[in-house]
Amino acid sequence: MTFEEILAKQGKLVYTNVGTSMMPLLRQHHDLLIIAPKPEGRLKMWDVPLYRRDNGQYVMHRVLWVRKNDYILCGDNQYYPETGIQDRHIIGVLESRSRDGKVLPVRATREHPNVPFGYKLYVFLWCFFFPIRAVLVFFHTKWVIRKYRKQNKQQQ
Repeated sequence: MTFEEILAKQGKLVYTNVGTSMMPLLRQHHDLLIIAPKPEGRLKMWDVPLYRRDNGQYVMHRVLWVRKNDYILCGDNQYYPETGIQDRHIIGVLESRSRDGKVLPVRATREHPNVPFGYKLYVFLWCFFFPIRAVLVFFHTKWVIRKYRKQNKQQQ
């Protein structure tokens, strides 16, 4: 059964993510994600939609900018934004995540009308400093790759 079918049949999708692109918000194979169906109208800046790329791959990244015909999205743990994601790609939106039995609402709903201030602050700072963070993540990644290669050469 596809994610679209589960959302249409059950009204929510609960699953554990695969991938590290949304770290530190979402931990791979650890956090439970609660996805609501795609809302009416356009997404808002900083929403975290579940979308399906044209190649069929499911992805969950944060909306950095809302443009007239598409969105610019990027994972919290990435430095390269993705463009060209349109409303037709959006399947649902992250409503909350559960970690170690504690639920963190990330979008205001009837069940959780108030999103915690700490989460709002995290999102604001994370997105506001995106250009600086992108440069830091880029160079950190290069450094890790260089260090890994150096260790492999020494072991051979």
